[in-house]
Amino acid sequence: MLLALPLSFFIIFRYGSMYGVIIAFKEYNIFQGVMKSPWSGLDTFRQIFAMDNFWNSLKNTFLLNFLDLIVSFPAPILLALNLNELRLSLFKRFAQTVLYLPHFISWVIIGGIVYQVFATNNGFLNEMLGALGIGPIPFLTNPGTWLITYLLVGVWQSAGWGTIIYLAAITSINPELYEAAAMDGATRIRRMWNITLPGIAPTIILMLIIKVGDIVQIGFDRPYVLGNASVGDTSRVLSTFVYQLGMTSGQFSMAAAVGLFQSVVGLVFLFGANALARRWTGRGIF
Repeated sequence: MLLALPLSFFIIFRYGSMYGVIIAFKEYNIFQGVMKSPWSGLDTFRQIFAMDNFWNSLKNTFLLNFLDLIVSFPAPILLALNLNELRLSLFKRFAQTVLYLPHFISWVIIGGIVYQVFATNNGFLNEMLGALGIGPIPFLTNPGTWLITYLLVGVWQSAGWGTIIYLAAITSINPELYEAAAMDGATRIRRMWNITLPGIAPTIILMLIIKVGDIVQIGFDRPYVLGNASVGDTSRVLSTFVYQLGMTSGQFSMAAAVGLFQSVVGLVFLFGANALARRWTGRGIF
């Protein structure tokens, strides 16, 4: 009975909606419906692969996700290790609450905050730099500085929430190991390196495999809200490309084809990352 509701959710909204994938192989007409629209075979995919915007969006998706993997993935691990070393429980709970809060803020609100802080003309940070005699820095209009801003804002928004998984994994480590290491004279750094990190290694590998599997998937909110016309060649990703095709241009078949392409490539990356993890570490998801 407890499983009935979540199972119903996945059956209806995850598996039940998969029939819509056939739109990618049809000349979909909203008035004819999914089943009555004429078949087009692989013509839609050929049109997509001939578009320069598709390849630019795919390149940006890989680039942003790869950099996110390098910058954002270690952040919650480091935070969890440091939070675990805090001894004052009141301060520890306060720090955790402050770190978790950004996760619950909408990207629309975060986008407004980012523009208030990093805008070139009237942003808070550039006004402070101007008072110090330093020229304005185009945080949001130069592709290079926009990319750095994009990554740092992502770390700020997600790192605190990601620590929950690693803190839960740390609590499963036998405390007697720490006691024995302390009696042998091991410092906190030694205990962290030789006990905590190996103890949460399976969790790290699991999260890394999932992250690599999602390297071709990217959320819509973050690049859409933080992007602008000045950095369009850098901020345009597959999710915003699908939005442009489906919602702006009404090319639903092409939008579905891009979505299917993302899913297939993501599945390949997931199996590949799992195989490599099992080969190198002996652990994997399956």
